[in-house]
Amino acid sequence: MKKAYMYSAVGALFAITASSAFAQSSVTLYGIMDTAIRYQTNAGPDGKDVLGMTSGPVTTSRWGLKGQEDLGGGLSAVFQLENGFNVSNGKMSSPNTLFNRTAFVGLSSNRYGTLTFGNNQAPLLDTMGNVFDPMMVGNYWQDSWMWNGVGQFLYVDNSVKYNATFGGLNIDAMYGFGNQAGALGLGSMYAVQLTYVYGPASINAGFQQNDVASTTSGSPVNGAKFNLLNISGKYQLTPTVSLLAGWVHSQDQTGMTDANMQQAGAPTLPGRSPNRIDDTFYVGTHWQATNPLLITVAGYYGHTRNAERLDGTLGSGINYSATVLAEYSLSKRTEIYGTADFAHGNGAFAADYPGVTNRNTGAIDTVGRTNNVGVAIGLRNMF
Repeated sequence: MKKAYMYSAVGALFAITASSAFAQSSVTLYGIMDTAIRYQTNAGPDGKDVLGMTSGPVTTSRWGLKGQEDLGGGLSAVFQLENGFNVSNGKMSSPNTLFNRTAFVGLSSNRYGTLTFGNNQAPLLDTMGNVFDPMMVGNYWQDSWMWNGVGQFLYVDNSVKYNATFGGLNIDAMYGFGNQAGALGLGSMYAVQLTYVYGPASINAGFQQNDVASTTSGSPVNGAKFNLLNISGKYQLTPTVSLLAGWVHSQDQTGMTDANMQQAGAPTLPGRSPNRIDDTFYVGTHWQATNPLLITVAGYYGHTRNAERLDGTLGSGINYSATVLAEYSLSKRTEIYGTADFAHGNGAFAADYPGVTNRNTGAIDTVGRTNNVGVAIGLRNMF
């Protein structure tokens, strides 16, 4: 009892001292709890359907801490830590990585912008996730397949990031260190996104290049490059209706896009393309139908060439998908939602859909139905 009393007293004294020492500081705990029940056709080998619990179509569950200390003269020290997890089983979304989404410290100036160091979101994810992609880089394959090739490059370890707004122009730039002894460029990346806002219109253009190391990326080619170029636009047609459109062009020499594009249960590819090229176009709209009801409609169309096929040859293909999402706010923090989506692919994209089991070997080695239909309902709470 005496030890408990002593620890309580010391803790109280520390809390009083800390609140006095950091009177100009703030630390915020925040998070999202999001889970859904989803039904999907052709979700596994032999065209089997599935009904299960998963994350939401737009946001995944996470919790984080962010803080700011006023240093005077419009300058502040900032930090943020963010962890992703799964509500359905309580596990971290990235095993053995506590703060997989964000972990940085930096300086922020009212005049010159913010500079952060650590594990940062790539500028592409900032712009597409928050502004220009109708589904905010969705979580289901059917509304996020266009990002699967670049997905592993959307969070960047060992990176320096700069973000600033001057008038209507926002600059979001990053450099990621490779941390490879004797090879300064190996494993590195650089990216920039420029966004200009003029009245109801916003336009965006950006570029990202990753130089991957085979020892850390999974690429069979050491020093291969992944390049991405994007152009996007948004127009606030009325106070309740916004229109969005864009184009994403990627060139992958790492051999990873072919595998990253595949759904679970898809046949194993015999090899990897040494120079896959993808062009994807998208359109969408956000409609605030009533004060609590937001409706999103999105469509994606992609063309690939020089992509790996199941027979080991390289070829072209087309994939397209459409999604409708309705979100209803029960309060400022809690929403219920429902979504329906459809996707179809042909040519080289057929290899991305669940295949058929070979009865002789038990392996999944032939293409099944190359389409999906999915519906989901869910609940999101923000704190």
